[in-house]
Amino acid sequence: MLIDEYLPEYDFDERHAIDVAASPETIYAAAKQIDFSESFIVRWLLRLRGMSVSRLTLDSFSHSKFKVLGEVPGREFLVGLAGRFWLPWGNLQDIDAASFRKFDRPGFAKAVWNFSVEKDGNGSHLSTETRIKCLDASSRRSFGFYWTFIQPFSGLIRMEMLRSIKRKAETL
Repeated sequence: MLIDEYLPEYDFDERHAIDVAASPETIYAAAKQIDFSESFIVRWLLRLRGMSVSRLTLDSFSHSKFKVLGEVPGREFLVGLAGRFWLPWGNLQDIDAASFRKFDRPGFAKAVWNFSVEKDGNGSHLSTETRIKCLDASSRRSFGFYWTFIQPFSGLIRMEMLRSIKRKAETL
């Protein structure tokens, strides 16, 4: 999987999944169509973090500090970013797929976030995983403290996104 290629070692991890009564192709198409900012929960939680979004689709990630690192159409979509996420504005770095792999500045962290889908019986299994690699002990401590508070809200955003994709895919 792409997530394993871009961040095989990590300090923090979060996974969520949902079963969907649709084919992987239908689910992937639904995921690419959805504007996640239409969800009150997603919009509100992102605003709390200082991220005002008018439209949030998988494709629009490339117009933010989240950068599309790779895609296996119909199977996996991966975005990443680097910064000091525990600071108010995150000190987010301008990276692309190549520079993400090389980025190793002390005091910073790298994060990857994927959506993946696979056939499972008569339906499919849709999942998302977030991995964070802190690039030194100081960033690991700072991020760990931040993660204690932010992780439940991060999980809520991801579960809401999965539920949105499921609703859309099961109506296509």
